[in-house]
Formats: sequence, C-alpha cells, structure tokens
Amino acid sequence: MADNIEDVIIIGGGPAGLAAAVYTSRATLKPLMFAGAPYGGQLMLTSEVENYPGIPTIVGPELIERMREQVREFGTRIMDQNVLKVDFSKKPFKITADKDYLAKSIIIATGAQALWLGLESEQKLRGKGVSACATCDGFFFKEKVVGVVGGGDSAMEEALFLTKFASKIHLIHRRDSFRASKIMQERVLNHDKIQVHWNTEILKVLGEQHVEGVSLKAEGKTSDLKLDGLFIAIGHKPDTDLFKGHIELDEKGYMLTNATSALAGKKLPAFNPKFQTGTSVEGVFAAGDNVDHVYRQAGTAVGMGIEAAIDAERWLEETAT
Repeated sequence: MADNIEDVIIIGGGPAGLAAAVYTSRATLKPLMFAGAPYGGQLMLTSEVENYPGIPTIVGPELIERMREQVREFGTRIMDQNVLKVDFSKKPFKITADKDYLAKSIIIATGAQALWLGLESEQKLRGKGVSACATCDGFFFKEKVVGVVGGGDSAMEEALFLTKFASKIHLIHRRDSFRASKIMQERVLNHDKIQVHWNTEILKVLGEQHVEGVSLKAEGKTSDLKLDGLFIAIGHKPDTDLFKGHIELDEKGYMLTNATSALAGKKLPAFNPKFQTGTSVEGVFAAGDNVDHVYRQAGTAVGMGIEAAIDAERWLEETAT
C-alpha cells in the first residue's frame, strides 16, 4: 500500500494532462502524472502542427516534449507507465500501476484513439498523407485530390470541411447508404467537389514516402484511384475502458462531466455546477478527448486540462480539513 497520499494524480500524458500538470504544479499541489506507455497521445502520431496558438509550425512529438519539459521544471513527477486499476469507491482514491498509489483528487486525461482500417499500408503512411483529422491537416491539401472513408456524420463533416482546400474529394463508403443525418447527406450529395463511391472497400493505400492513391474493390472488381491524401473518418474510441463501473460514461464510452451531462439534460450524482469538469465521483475530474467527442483538438484539450486543474485545486481547498 502507498505510504503517502498525493494531492492530485493525473492519468494521461497528452495535451490535457500536461496542461493540468502545469496548473496543479504551479499551485504547489506537486502532481504525480501517469503519462502512459507510449506517452503523449495523438500528437505523437502527428507530423506538422500549424494551428497551435503561438507556435507557427512544430511537429507533434516536439510539442509534447516541450510540454513535458515545462511541467518537470514546475515539479511534476512523470511516470511513463499505464494505470492498471482504479478504486474510486472510497477516499483517498487508489490507483494501481507498478504499485498502489493514493490520492485526494484525480484528473483523468486519457484521450481517445481514432479508429483505423487496419491496413499495414495505412499505418505506414500515417502522417504522410493518411490522417484522421481534416481540421488538423486539411490545410496541407490545397488544390489537391483527397479521399475520405466513412458513412457517418463525422465522414460528412470531414468531406465538407475539406472542400475549403481540396480541388476534389472522393468519399469512399463500403455500403450503399450513409448512416449520417439527412441534412449532412444532402449537403455532401449536392456538393460539386464531392464524388461518392458506394459499396467500395479500400484494399491498400498506395505510395512509399507519401500517399499516391488507393487500391479499391467495388462489385468484385479492383481498381486504383489517384489521391494526394486520405482521411479516415470511421469514428473514435475514448480510452476509458479502465473506468467502466467506476465513473459514469455515455453510451459511446465518453466520460460525463458536469458540463457535458448538463448539456445532455442529465444530472450526475455528484453534481456541483461550480466544478464543470467534475465527474460522477466527487473529487475525480476529467478533461480532453476522453470527454470531448466534438472538437478533438490539442488546443481544446489544453483548455479542458486547465479547467480540470483549477477545479481540482478549488475542490481541494474547499474539502481541506
């Protein structure tokens, strides 16, 4: 069993967790961070980042390293380990990694992962023309021809967003109808830049150093389609399996906080509108892509991480005995 009780433990080492570490460490809470293995979240898989305020251009891994260096300077202890188990049933809270640790408060910032097609060629070209975020990478495809894979609202949104940059968008869907909302379908089907490929499966992403096209299968026939980029929009999965049964999640596995549950017309058991990042367990806060399934940007994750840190600090002050 742990010998001492931490003021705050941060679970997750991406932008949200690191932002929370900046604020909690500057508040002299001496946070202990479990950054995961591998650490850094989705930014570690991102090549050029040009939309992070104050930094004109940087590669994702370098941005994470800068953040890690900053929080270490403020006194955050970083452990590049995965948390294996949590117990939020009583205070102090207990988390288990290489051993048991106790904490007065917890900030969960485990993020989410894009779902991929599972092709070896796709993984090889991630960050080299294969992306799961049009908002992040669309700018790099001005006057280029790109593909989007998917049939839900996310795929429609990606395709429509890319029309601002690309000269042509090929929307590739394995079925004969979309599952997206009708209004999104209409916008896509009526857009002159978007061509839909129904009942079509991607067999391989073509190219060695960057995306050059895709090999397709439709109606039993195979063909190649030239592309400059490929956006995978088949969904995201929040990294929240560890917390099932411990805090309240929505039907897709995203964590419900006081802010998001209120918007959904729900009321969490530990509801306190003052702590917007609070979860169904009082003293446990959540931030980043494990909560946010709308924006999924490094900047928005940072903002939520800051909110969670301030909430945790104020909650600790209020509950101090």
